[in-house]
Amino acid sequence: MSFIRPEARAALWRWREVLFGAALTLAASAWALSSYGILRAIALALVALGVIAILAGLQRTRFRGRGGGQGVVQVIEGQVTYFGPLSGGAVAISELAALSLDGRSKPAHWLLVPDQGAPLQIPVSAEGADALFDAFSGLHGLRTEHLLRIKQAQAVQLQVVWRRADVQTKINALH
Repeated sequence: MSFIRPEARAALWRWREVLFGAALTLAASAWALSSYGILRAIALALVALGVIAILAGLQRTRFRGRGGGQGVVQVIEGQVTYFGPLSGGAVAISELAALSLDGRSKPAHWLLVPDQGAPLQIPVSAEGADALFDAFSGLHGLRTEHLLRIKQAQAVQLQVVWRRADVQTKINALH
């Protein structure tokens, strides 16, 4: 039996990286104020790590969906796999030609367009879809802030988030 309501537990879990960073920053700040020499330098380095954890946590929290949607997403060794009730598939991040967010469907879907083969559509609310943040962050030239802005805008259109510079993609045919 838990003493924390499920809604409160879910909110704490959603903000876990930010809370960890804040706790680390506070503890390291207190340590830095009460120490000297090398211990103070270590504490100040931990303060910097705490601030970085807060900033990274804010980005992850903005990307994270509510979950509970259809299907399950797995990201293993650079390969995104989606197991859906009606469709599914796998795409290696290294083979992506374009990444888009299709707001025309409800819920919105990530559209992963590989060099060869059919595009993979993944609902933003699929279980495990928050793992896509790390996978997408590895795309060369992707601006994280641009990705987050498009996801939060919830526009009812197909929006290209990232496109590999050296490849003509199939994304225009999907309009």
